[in-house]
Amino acid sequence: MNRQNTKDDNQEEKNCLGKVYLVGAGPGDPGLMTLKGKGLLECADVVIYDALVSPAIIEMINPQAEKINAGKRRGRHSLMQEETTQLMIEKAQEHTIVVRLKGGDPFVFGRGGEEMAELLQAGVSVEVVPGITSGIAAPAYAGIPLTHRLYSSSVTFVTGHEAAGKYRPSVNWSAIAHGSETIVIYMGIHNLAYITEELVKAGLSLDTPIALVRWGTRPDQEELIGELGTIVEQVEQTGFEAPAIMVIGAVVKMHRILSSCRPL
Repeated sequence: MNRQNTKDDNQEEKNCLGKVYLVGAGPGDPGLMTLKGKGLLECADVVIYDALVSPAIIEMINPQAEKINAGKRRGRHSLMQEETTQLMIEKAQEHTIVVRLKGGDPFVFGRGGEEMAELLQAGVSVEVVPGITSGIAAPAYAGIPLTHRLYSSSVTFVTGHEAAGKYRPSVNWSAIAHGSETIVIYMGIHNLAYITEELVKAGLSLDTPIALVRWGTRPDQEELIGELGTIVEQVEQTGFEAPAIMVIGAVVKMHRILSSCRPL
């Protein structure tokens, strides 16, 4: 086979590839799903979805589409990250529209950037469709504005999903404590004791308000309101569990006033 034939064969193979859409499913309420994302679900050939995508969003998927659960929950991984990426590449070689459905927004603690880069490296056409991230939506449904002229003019979003006692933790909690008036923490319930201890050591007061919002925007949304010094004890007493968003700062005080106006 000559060089020209090899080049033509490679080009033909690339032209046969479908397109992968990294779609943000939003936080759970199907009304918060973007129109573009909904349209792609309705015409998709394959949908590879995460564990935190709500059942109401799953119901939007084309009934004829192949549905694959690639969800990752603490201690229960359906597929490893490398397997998920390889699966997307393989499905793009067989189908026209492949949707990678991710909870919240693909580029906010969703590994969307990693997946997109790997797909492009494999020669697969890919597009991101943003979604409403739970760090914004869950507090809103709990009546907690992340900014407020009296309380906060800045917000920090940070992952709490790192093991306590890591040799070199990637999150500088001392810097986070003083970086803004409102701190929003994703995936931090399992490390709550460590996180609150680090924030207090960094100078935050024990009476700093904190809110935990579980299953934000869904009908079964739960909230636990407290202070940095006592929230761990409250979690133990109530049995409050992940998945939940944590909001720390004076804006949590607004919950008492605004929580009665929960969206329907």
